[in-house]
Amino acid sequence: MRKGALLSGAALLAIVAAGAAMAVLADGGTEVAAPATERVAATAVITRQDLLDTKTVTGALTYSGRRDLTTGAAGTVTWVPEDGAVVRRGHPLLKVDRRPVTLMYGRLPLYRPLSRGVSDGPDVEQLERNLRTLGYGENLTVDEHFDYATHLAVRKWQADRGLTETGRVDDTQVVFLSSAVRVIDVKVVVGGRTAPGRQVLAVSDLNRLVRLDLDAGDQTLAEKGTKVTVELPDGEQAAGSITDVGTVAKQAAERTYIEVEITLAKEPKSRLDQAPVEVELVSERRENVLAVPVEALLALREGGFGVEIVEGSRTRPVPVKVGAFGGGMVEITGEGLGEGMKVGVPEG
Repeated sequence: MRKGALLSGAALLAIVAAGAAMAVLADGGTEVAAPATERVAATAVITRQDLLDTKTVTGALTYSGRRDLTTGAAGTVTWVPEDGAVVRRGHPLLKVDRRPVTLMYGRLPLYRPLSRGVSDGPDVEQLERNLRTLGYGENLTVDEHFDYATHLAVRKWQADRGLTETGRVDDTQVVFLSSAVRVIDVKVVVGGRTAPGRQVLAVSDLNRLVRLDLDAGDQTLAEKGTKVTVELPDGEQAAGSITDVGTVAKQAAERTYIEVEITLAKEPKSRLDQAPVEVELVSERRENVLAVPVEALLALREGGFGVEIVEGSRTRPVPVKVGAFGGGMVEITGEGLGEGMKVGVPEG
């Protein structure tokens, strides 16, 4: 749907009630203030259809899995990646004293130095798996034991990267992350000093998602698995589904909200981070109801709404109750109404 094509039901009612050209129908038909012309300028047909009442909220197109990285390296920063750069296995995240701190894949952080004589464990296995993938596994057995073959593979890897060939790997040389990452923010500068435990980079996964801060009062609109429509920065319409709904209300600028994450059905063309998007949430779904264009509604003098039924050259006002709004249509119920009947609408 086009951006701005849908308004909330309350907003549409307000527009209808405020329209200066609307006719006013008297209660019980005792008096009718006629429109500017005696004959109906145009007509629309009462249809039977499904209606979606929606609410459009603003979100941001971003990347999942943001986190801050630290290393055990100490010294002068001699190289950093650019914001937005993608770092993959075997490539440096930064360089300290010209020595690279390399990204390897694994779920366990490098919580201890790894060398011959350490206790066996899954951290040894994930190091060996990376060494083999990077081309250093000629005589290497991938298991949880750091043996002499592992020691030789580490030394060869260190030599190729200009590191001291110790056969020992620690957090001054390697950072383990689950996959490739995108650099969001560089927190150190070339020529600056870094120290063990200092934050050096903010990174994210490569997966795109939409994140929005939803007013706490609208939290019923966001349920896991709910399908949504997202309008991207370039005007592209994208399908998505809600994959995470925050359970803790947050406060900002006197506003209470919950965080909602939306996964898109396909990768968007836009590579922008934090780009504003419009998310269309369904607040109500009505099936198989009678509906007319919103502009067919007439404001009643005593309150409420009606429509002008057109029968040949004659017209008659009928009070109606309005229900869901969606796509420029409104649900109506009233005595004697039926699918296919014609109602008056403003010309043009």
